[in-house]
Order: sequence, then structure tokens, then C-alpha cells
Amino acid sequence: MRFGFLVRAGNPEAPRLAGEFAGLLRARGEEVLFVADYGPGAPPGLPSVPGADIGGRIDIMVALGGDGTFLYGANLVADHDVPLLGLNLGSLGFLTPYTLEEAGVALTDAALGRLPMEERMRLLVTLRAKDRPPESQAALNETVINQREVGRLMDLQASTNGDLITNYKADGLILSTPTGSTAYNLSAGGPILSPDLDAIVLTPICPHTLSNRPLVVHADLGVNVANVSPYHGVVNVDGHWSREMAPGDVVEVRRLERRLRVFRPGHSFFKILRQKLSWGERKA
Repeated sequence: MRFGFLVRAGNPEAPRLAGEFAGLLRARGEEVLFVADYGPGAPPGLPSVPGADIGGRIDIMVALGGDGTFLYGANLVADHDVPLLGLNLGSLGFLTPYTLEEAGVALTDAALGRLPMEERMRLLVTLRAKDRPPESQAALNETVINQREVGRLMDLQASTNGDLITNYKADGLILSTPTGSTAYNLSAGGPILSPDLDAIVLTPICPHTLSNRPLVVHADLGVNVANVSPYHGVVNVDGHWSREMAPGDVVEVRRLERRLRVFRPGHSFFKILRQKLSWGERKA
């Protein structure tokens, strides 16, 4: 079995832990490769390859960090059908469910084929600008359209399947997958969706009209958002890809047929919500 490691940047403990986990796998006879151009790279004496090449050379990707590291790893391996295992170095970590105490057992179980797996829906986000060729990027969490200048409300015309939804006047608009519903969407007051749904959540950011509430549409329909304001905005995908959105530009959001395969713990999604969000706990 060939394991790839993607290690979070900026955490002083991450390189040591990555070396320990890699040593555990190598002692079992597994092969280990590190992503060379992200974070600290490989520990001394261990091989590495560029992130663009690793998806075709491994069987399992390990993301050691937080949700940002996991999202970056998803972009590297999803199109290769390589499953992703998230080991949490952060504090919240909806996408990286395994703690450091669970990491050794999780890695061993993954190597033995004993970990349960599920598939997560992704989105294809295409920016159709007036003055340049279309550009596309895959999203596991969300795409966010927001104002480039603070204090300037965006006017964003949203439609689905050719049917006008509304014109949002707001600081911006979040278009989220079920996986991303626990990220920026949740902070902006959007609903939490079960990750097995095929849906897109539209959540306005600080809307000028208080009746503009979050909306859930079926992913089969897709969503188009046009910038009908006189101001430039910014399109951001999963926090690692951004482009300017000029007046008249359109963002198309469609479901990708190829999903991301992820390892999950044996307990349910709702247990994760209870743990991460402290549901049911009585406050003193």
C-alpha cells in the first residue's frame, strides 16, 4: 500500500508527528511519499514528489493538519479516486475527524482495509468573465462571492435551471456543498446538511434585505450567479483559489460527477456535530 502525506504548515509539532506516523507505516512494509511543495515537506531521508504528481502514485492520502489542509489534499487526489484520511492537528476539524490519539489505529486500519469510507459531493465552479476565457475549479466546501471593497454591497442575481431566484444585495453570497455546510455557511447562519445529500446551499452574507434567507436547491439544477452591481467582486473556492469578478461576469456552479472518497470514523455524523458544537451540554 502506498501512502501520501500532506503536512500542515506552521505547526511546530507537525514534522515530528509526520515522521512518527510515516515510520509506523514503513515498519509495516507500506510505502510513504510526502507532498514536497506544501508545508514542511518530507522529514529527512523520506521521499517526496510535487503535489500535482502525487495523486497518480499513491493509494491513500493522509492530511495531517486542519480542515484547510484537508481541502488542499482533496484538490490533489479526488480526480484520481484516492481516498483521503484526515488527522486533526487543529481544534474544530469537521473534515479531519481522527485525533492524534486515534491516528496510529486509524492508519493501521486504513492499510488493512478496515476503515469505513464514504463519498462526498463536489462542485465545479466556472467563472465566465467578459474579457477572458472561462476558468474552472473544483470545490469540496464552497465558493464565496464577496465585495472587493469594504462598505460596498454586491448586487448578485442568482438563478437555478434558468429560473430566477432573486437579486441579492449583500456583502456576498456563499454557495456550499453539504460538506461545506459546517464551514463558512454555518458561521453565516446557513443550515447544516447531512453529507449524503446532493444539494447546494445559497447563504447571503449580511443581506440588506432581512427576508433574504438561506436557500437549499437540488444539485442537479445547478446555480448561476451574475454580478449585476457596478463594483468588482472576488470569487474564492475552498480558500485556495480566487479570481476577480467584474460587473457582468457570471459564476456557474454545477455538481461534479466524480466525488471525493473519505475515510470516516465508526460513529455517525450527528455524533461529530454533538462533539464539535457541544450540542446537549448544559452550561453552568
